[in-house]
Amino acid sequence: MKLLVTGGAGFIGSAVVRLAIARGHEVVNVDCLTYAACLDNVSSVADSAAYRFEQMDIRDGAALAAVFKRHQPDAVLHLAAESHVDRSIDGPETFLTTNILGTFNVLEAARTQGCTVLHVSTDEVFGSLGATGLFTETSPYDPRSPYSASKAASDHLARAWHTTYDLPVIVTNCSNNYGPYQFPEKLIPTVILNALAGRPIPVYGTGANVRDWLHVEDHADALLCVLETGQIGQSYNIGGENEVANIDLVRMICGQLDDLHPSDAPYGDLITFVEDRPGHDMRYAIDPTRIRDDLGWRPSVQITQGVRQTVQWYLDHRSWWEALLERDGVGVRLGRGTTR
Repeated sequence: MKLLVTGGAGFIGSAVVRLAIARGHEVVNVDCLTYAACLDNVSSVADSAAYRFEQMDIRDGAALAAVFKRHQPDAVLHLAAESHVDRSIDGPETFLTTNILGTFNVLEAARTQGCTVLHVSTDEVFGSLGATGLFTETSPYDPRSPYSASKAASDHLARAWHTTYDLPVIVTNCSNNYGPYQFPEKLIPTVILNALAGRPIPVYGTGANVRDWLHVEDHADALLCVLETGQIGQSYNIGGENEVANIDLVRMICGQLDDLHPSDAPYGDLITFVEDRPGHDMRYAIDPTRIRDDLGWRPSVQITQGVRQTVQWYLDHRSWWEALLERDGVGVRLGRGTTR
C-alpha cells in the first residue's frame, strides 16, 4: 500500500515509518517538525525509493489537501499530535488546534481522496482507574487533562466521520509507549538522562501511579496489523500487558543502569520525590482481548527486557539525544499550569 503517516518524524510515527518500509509499503511522511520531531528518527529509510517527506502543519487544511491529492495514498495512519500532558497543562491551546482541528483536516482530506484512516489515540481518554479493572473499547470517556480531552475530541470526530460520511475509519487507543527515539521529556528517557548526568531523578508524588507499558516497536507492529486486518468502523485497544507503578519502573531503570553503566554510587540514590502534577491519573490498564482474539496480535516485548534494551539504546546513541537537550522545555519542570 501507499501509506501517508502524519507525525512520521516523531517517536511512534517514525517507528511506523521504519517498519512499514521494511515490510514493502510506500510511505509519505507528513510532519511539521515541532520541538519533539527529529528527522534523524527516519534516517535509516530516508534514501529509500519508497519514502517521501512533506514538511507541513496538519492545521493547514489547504496544504494538507494538496499533499493528499499529490500522493493519493491508500490509507493514512494519523499519529500527528501534541502528546505531553505536562505541556498541555501549561499551554492547552496548541493541543486543541493540533489534535482537534488537525484531525478534522486529516479526515476531510481523506474523505476527498476516499482513503482509509487509522486514527491513533491513547488510553488516557478513558480517565483514571482504581486498583482494579481494565479499559475496554466500550469504556466511557472521562478525560482529565487538556491533552486527553483534545484526544477524546479527535476520537469522536473520527467516529462521526465514519458514521456520517461513511469514511473508512479505524480507531486505536494505546497504553504508554517506550523505546528508542523517545523525546527526552518523557518519563523513561528523563530517568536515564538525569541518571547519566548525576542529576536528581524526579518522581511525581509517591510514584504509586500505575501505567501499562507498550514497546514502541510492538505498537508499530500492532498498527500495521490493525490497518491490514482490522474491521472498518471498529476500535482496538493496544496494550503492552506490562502494568508497573512509576516508582518501580524508575528503580528498574536505575538497576539496569547500575549493570550496564556502573557509577560510583547506585543510580537509585538520585531518586527524588517532587510535587505531583495537577489531575494526575492514578492508573491506566488495557484489556487487549479484542485485538488478541479478533486479529491474533499480542505484544512481544516484556517490560524488563524492553527497559534493558531501551537503556542500552540511549547509552549507544548519545549523539542523538545530546542534540535535543537544548530544545524548548527539555530538563525544565512543566505541568504546573503557570504559563499560557
